[in-house]
Amino acid sequence: MKKMKRQPTHPGNIIKQDYLIPLSITIKDMALVLGVSRKTLSKIINKKGSITPDMALRLSRAFETTPELWLNLQKNYDLWQAQHVSNAWQTVKPVSLQLLNY
Repeated sequence: MKKMKRQPTHPGNIIKQDYLIPLSITIKDMALVLGVSRKTLSKIINKKGSITPDMALRLSRAFETTPELWLNLQKNYDLWQAQHVSNAWQTVKPVSLQLLNY
């Protein structure tokens, strides 16, 4: 598995830096546009929440992007976190094909 050296940007930071700030939109107003609570959007922007498939669809409509963009941003962030927060996954050994043919 190829390790990324730099931590990927959380999608909430991209929403804030690339959309809300330049467009002078508040979290409250953006939440209304997206049809979600202010709390839900605030969690994402503050890296305490994740982009779900439903949210990816909402963001893609609002910002004229693709849902895949938002899901990939979240996936990359989550994988990096998993690789760097714990090393327990590295103790897993590959499954031998011989074990599968018992």
